[in-house]
Amino acid sequence: MPVVEEPDHLSGGHPDGGAAASDQGTRGTQTAPVPDTGDPEIPAAVPLLAPAEGIPPVCRTPEDVAAAADRLAAGTGPLAVDAERASGFRYSSRAYLIQLRRVGAGTVLIDPIPVTDALEPLAAVINTLEWILHSADQDLPGLAELGLRPATLFDTELGGRLAGFPRVGLAAMVEQLLGRALRKGHGAADWSTRPLPEAWLNYAALDVELLPELRDAVAASLADQGKTEWAAQEFEHIRLAEPAAPKPDRWRRTSGIHTLRRARQLATVRELWTTRDALARSRDIAPSRILPDSAIVAAAGADPKSIGQLRELPVFGGPRQRRYSREWLGAIERARALPDDELPRMSQPYDGPPPVNRWERRDPVAAARLSRARAVMAELSEKVNIPVENLLSPDLVRRLCWDGLPDYGPGPEGAPEPAAAVEAFLEEHGARPWQRELTVGPLAAALPGSPAG
Repeated sequence: MPVVEEPDHLSGGHPDGGAAASDQGTRGTQTAPVPDTGDPEIPAAVPLLAPAEGIPPVCRTPEDVAAAADRLAAGTGPLAVDAERASGFRYSSRAYLIQLRRVGAGTVLIDPIPVTDALEPLAAVINTLEWILHSADQDLPGLAELGLRPATLFDTELGGRLAGFPRVGLAAMVEQLLGRALRKGHGAADWSTRPLPEAWLNYAALDVELLPELRDAVAASLADQGKTEWAAQEFEHIRLAEPAAPKPDRWRRTSGIHTLRRARQLATVRELWTTRDALARSRDIAPSRILPDSAIVAAAGADPKSIGQLRELPVFGGPRQRRYSREWLGAIERARALPDDELPRMSQPYDGPPPVNRWERRDPVAAARLSRARAVMAELSEKVNIPVENLLSPDLVRRLCWDGLPDYGPGPEGAPEPAAAVEAFLEEHGARPWQRELTVGPLAAALPGSPAG
């Protein structure tokens, strides 16, 4: 397989070019605007511009990591954790910076790339602690790859959802609960860049600066509403969740694929997508930076027969793409040579119920069940002040209404009672006890019967 030349920014330059990097560094030192609450009775949030103890040095050696572990071991209480990745720039979801903070220990920044094999002292300390993360499911997999796993978990974003906060972004919750204005702006940066700009490190340290205080504020709100145990079950579910298996036919998510009308064109998309994915994985570069989706769809529609025709298409004629013309044309030729019985289906196969817009035609009784189920779930959501998608996964509700209970409703003697059948189905599909306690009764009452109820 040919070696793919890395995009310029992955060879040391900033993803937005030198001027953009310089501008970001300048903006990082300016005074943040103070949000206007619009209510004279509510004081404006106080801007948080820099960590209280300053930007800590980044740990880059085994000795640095060991010293940081000792500092954290001397602290008290749970551990605030965050990690920065390079989504959109790199193929992997590995962590390129780890931020840790504990009362009495301050903030620690770790560059895991040069110390991947030297994190045992850190793991020995922090793997015994409660971790505080915001949107934990985003960072836990990459940290687990490094041998870092929490003993218990508190997710401030998920806790905010269960507590009924209308906005659960970190900045919004910090402002609402702590009265501080947290600057955002570098979350989508290329964190694989080295060296990391000071403005980025300042941003990274601030992301954990107030997490311990935010955790306590969210916990208090949950306790006031009697939702502490509900949250604990959700946090444990996130902590123990296995990495999601790759979805089949991921190539079907290529942007613009809906414009193609023939199966052989879809085969071309599949071959180009697979070739791009292999190149991206081998170089740890985001696939879209190897070849954009728009170029894949254009090639599938044009069906070029030669390298010359391929290079006449947008993107393929660029200086970087011209070097890999043989690989792209080879993928197109493989699709062209496929026998008809090996071409992909025009419609995407699905595991489970069909798209909801087809229910009325295929099974009007199931469609009516889903309508009633959605209505009772919406009512319950408003009653307990929890988003409906956190009460139960919408996909799980659809499966329940479509064909999850073959013995449900009137049937032979010995068929399960409706509530017992719903309970068993939800438990089998991973619903937590608190979710089943709230939803089994309303769903069991809503599902039986014909479209007329």
